[in-house]
Amino acid sequence: MNIYSRFAYIYDELMGDFDYENWFNYIEEIFKSYNINPKKVLEMACGTGNLSYYLGKKGYKLTCFDLSEDMLSKAYEKLRKFKNVKLLNQDMVNFKFSESFDAVISICDSINYIVDKEDLIKTFNNVWNHLEEGGIFIFDINSYYKLRYIIGNNTFVEDRDHIFYAWENYFDENTDICEFYLTFFVSEDGENFVRFHEEHRERAYKTEEITAMLQDAGFSRIDYFSAFSFDRPSEKTERINFVAIK
Repeated sequence: MNIYSRFAYIYDELMGDFDYENWFNYIEEIFKSYNINPKKVLEMACGTGNLSYYLGKKGYKLTCFDLSEDMLSKAYEKLRKFKNVKLLNQDMVNFKFSESFDAVISICDSINYIVDKEDLIKTFNNVWNHLEEGGIFIFDINSYYKLRYIIGNNTFVEDRDHIFYAWENYFDENTDICEFYLTFFVSEDGENFVRFHEEHRERAYKTEEITAMLQDAGFSRIDYFSAFSFDRPSEKTERINFVAIK
C-alpha cells in the first residue's frame, strides 16, 4: 500500500466533520437561486466521491474525475450502484471531454491546489469550453486570510482512537503558497501503528485575482459568497464560494 492509498484509506475519517449532504443542499440552493436546472453535471477533483454520492442519488447525469486512482477506487465503492455516474482519471488543468455540461462543480478547496496561476487560467478556460451556454461553474477556495493567518506557520495535532497526526504548515509570503507537512500514525488493530508522511501545497488567492481570471476566461457573471450562504465575505471569512455563469 503506497503513500497515496494510505491517505485515501483514512481520508473519509479525517473529513468526518464535513457535512457533504449540507454541501449538496447548498449547491441545490445555488441552482435554484440562479434559475438553473442542470441535467448533465461535471465534478472536478471528486476525491472519494462524498459529494458525488448525493449528486448521483439525485439523478443527475454525472461525470466525475480525480487525479488520484486510489481516491477513485474509494469513490467507486460508493458510486458503483448508480447507472447515471461515470468515474474517470483526469486532472483539473488538462481534462478533456467530447461533450459539454450544464454545470461544473469543484469543492473542498481543490482549486487552491492549483498553485501555478497559468495552470489556474488554463483550468478556468477549460471549464468555460466544457460548459453549455448559460451553464454554471461552482467552486470554493480556502480564503487568503485562512491560509495566511489560520493555517500558515501553525502546527496542529490530533489524536484519535487509531489515527494520530501532526500537521505542520509554512506560508511563503513571496509566493502565497502554503505548504502542509503531515505525519500520520495509523493502526488497523489498535496496537500496531504504521507511520507515513504527506506533503501538500495550496496557493492563497485573493477574490479579485480569481474574479479577474474568470472574467478573462469569458464568464459573463461572477459572484462570490461566504460558503454555505449568500452573504458577502468578510475580511475573516475562511471559505469563499464562487459562482460563475457562461
